[in-house]
Amino acid sequence: MSLNLTKILRFLIVGVGNTAVDFAVFWLLQGLAPLLANVIAWGVAVLFSYALNSSWTFQRGRSHWQALPRFVMGGALVSLAISSLSLGLMTGWIGLWPAKIVGTVVAAALNFLVALWSIESARGRRA
Repeated sequence: MSLNLTKILRFLIVGVGNTAVDFAVFWLLQGLAPLLANVIAWGVAVLFSYALNSSWTFQRGRSHWQALPRFVMGGALVSLAISSLSLGLMTGWIGLWPAKIVGTVVAAALNFLVALWSIESARGRRA
């Protein structure tokens, strides 16, 4: 697992795009229950994030059949749990959007480590 500045910067750029996708879809779904809107926005954002991180940040050259489930199970589901807990526990206290922001910030650092594990470490085991 090689960690370098280029990968970190690319991951941050993808993360900003991922957050924009997540927040845009969440905003578009404002008429739904917040937790349902969050799950849908999360799903769209995860696919966006995986596509860019696997092809650009970590430049994976293998089948997605192993890496995508690892990406989703490893960090994306944890990210969804953090975001949903933040919404459920903090919305009444600080408001909907601040609660979503808190969940997003807390999950961001974890996502980099999981992306390294799920995408980068799979490079050596090409099918």
